[in-house]
Amino acid sequence: MTKLDRIDRQIGKNEMTATVSSMTIAVGILTLPRELAKTTHSSDGWLSILLAGLLAMGFGWVLGKLAVRMNGLSFLAFMSKTITKPLAWLLTAGMSFYFMLFAAYEMRAVANISKQYLFERTPTEVISLTFLLVVVYAVSGSRVGLVRLNTLFLPSVIVVALAVLFFSLGNFYFEELKPFFISDWRELLAGARSTIFSLLGFEVILFYTALMSKPQDAPGAAVKGVGIAVVLYLLVYVVGVGVFSRDGLKEVTYPAIELAKEVQVPGEFFERFESFFFVIWIMAIFNSAKMAFDISAMTLKSLFPGIRRFRLIVMLAPVIYLIGMFPRNGNEFMMLGEIISYAGTVILIVIPSLIYAWTVIRGRGKHAR
Repeated sequence: MTKLDRIDRQIGKNEMTATVSSMTIAVGILTLPRELAKTTHSSDGWLSILLAGLLAMGFGWVLGKLAVRMNGLSFLAFMSKTITKPLAWLLTAGMSFYFMLFAAYEMRAVANISKQYLFERTPTEVISLTFLLVVVYAVSGSRVGLVRLNTLFLPSVIVVALAVLFFSLGNFYFEELKPFFISDWRELLAGARSTIFSLLGFEVILFYTALMSKPQDAPGAAVKGVGIAVVLYLLVYVVGVGVFSRDGLKEVTYPAIELAKEVQVPGEFFERFESFFFVIWIMAIFNSAKMAFDISAMTLKSLFPGIRRFRLIVMLAPVIYLIGMFPRNGNEFMMLGEIISYAGTVILIVIPSLIYAWTVIRGRGKHAR
């Protein structure tokens, strides 16, 4: 393999950073300001975002270090050597199912929001199927190409989000942020829980580090990727409180999109800026959905190596579609999101972090002997 071929089949630190950010910046940022307004007082939700962000960056670093220890092995192969093969098989199967749920949730979220803001007369089932087919097409290609799409789309997503925030400053009232520091620690922790659920996604570092030309850069890429998402979450929340007030935020389902609706671009270049904003944001949700689908297929492939990858993708697609269509209303959809969040916290953060601690302790014990 020539050097050029090797570069073409590998990714760098910046691409991994974009991958982590793309996985965490999706549906969560559209709804988080409302959740924080319900659990904290005034504008104190920024403290919850900061606390959750620090925790997420810490866990991201830990998972990055674990990914480096995998040394190019698949997740199943590494875990088989670490916690025995039966437990590794169960954990890998759990992760595959989690990412299947994640992809289904993102698909349904796109359909729900699209129907509310763009395609009022189009059935949710049609929107979901169309989005899923695009995701299947993307996942069927090269995994390196899939990761590089994040580098292509993420700058546009960030620029448009910052543009919305900038043009919203005309409706921003600093007095809405006062008084400061009036929420108690229980309320701040409840807000931090909601925030860390929205930040889930940095666990992709476990599955894409093997593609990096310098795997040792994975922990830093994870921290930087989560950091970018945290800064954007902070800005959207603070501007949201300043524009709508804390009481107003509690009544708005998708505060970030409503901010875009309030935007008035000088010269009336865009008459409905929220439509442009949402089209761009579909790219962000597409990024996270395609990676979740890809990881689900990849982990299943390691469990059933005899089945071709494309066949697994074709088999997964209808399952993901049916799961996404299962919630009959908004409450059931939100319940699905909570189930996914709790499952992701346990399967992809707590358990791998404990395994990393075990490998470190065991390694030190062997070194001491």
